[in-house]
Amino acid sequence: MIGRFRSGDNIFYGEIEDGKVYPNGGISVGTFELSELRVLPPSFPSKIVCVGLNYKDHAGELYMEVPETPILFLKPPSAVIGHGDKIIYPASSSRVDYEAELAVVIGKRCKNISAEKAEDVIAGYTCFNDVTARDIQQKDGQWTRAKSFDTFAAFGPYIVSAEEIDVSDAKIVCRVNGETRQESNTSNLIFDIPHLIEFITEIMTLEVGDVIATGTPPGVGELQRGDIVEVEIQGIGTLRNEVV
Repeated sequence: MIGRFRSGDNIFYGEIEDGKVYPNGGISVGTFELSELRVLPPSFPSKIVCVGLNYKDHAGELYMEVPETPILFLKPPSAVIGHGDKIIYPASSSRVDYEAELAVVIGKRCKNISAEKAEDVIAGYTCFNDVTARDIQQKDGQWTRAKSFDTFAAFGPYIVSAEEIDVSDAKIVCRVNGETRQESNTSNLIFDIPHLIEFITEIMTLEVGDVIATGTPPGVGELQRGDIVEVEIQGIGTLRNEVV
């Protein structure tokens, strides 16, 4: 499990083990206690590629047909925040929703990658909250404005490698103020991660640190200022943010 951290003016990656952080390089100081560091977003993506309607149970909840190909949209890097950062409720919206998702972090610059080779370009996996101004999404009819506000791409806390987790069968949960709102399993994905990587890299080059947000399960719903929203994925951990 690897995270990105700040200690004073130093920003570094480190491995987390038993509440301690062991820097990977670029900083001369030895071991840190996790509690004394600020947790940063685990990568700095040039883009966030998101997949809409990618859980069978979510499609059923919405009485929508399962799509024949992945539905894609983008979030800008300016929307990124990490674990413990604040989600800012925009003044122009009156309905902001959570969307818990499994995210893939890209580890190699890649284009035209087959599904069979997809694992070669994955750095690991993390939790993602695809925060959405739902009223604006419905008003606009397309998703860019509703999905792109600053702080609307929360992800983290850490990256877990493919060797450490089976993402084909992992429980995914969203809680608001401790109450479970979403609960499903990544086995319900319509398009699995190798398929998504093949599909996306046929369209665009993915850079190191780019993120693919793989879609949300059923139970999406509203956030209020003051809420604590958590996305937990089995084998990865819990992403926690406050809405302000």
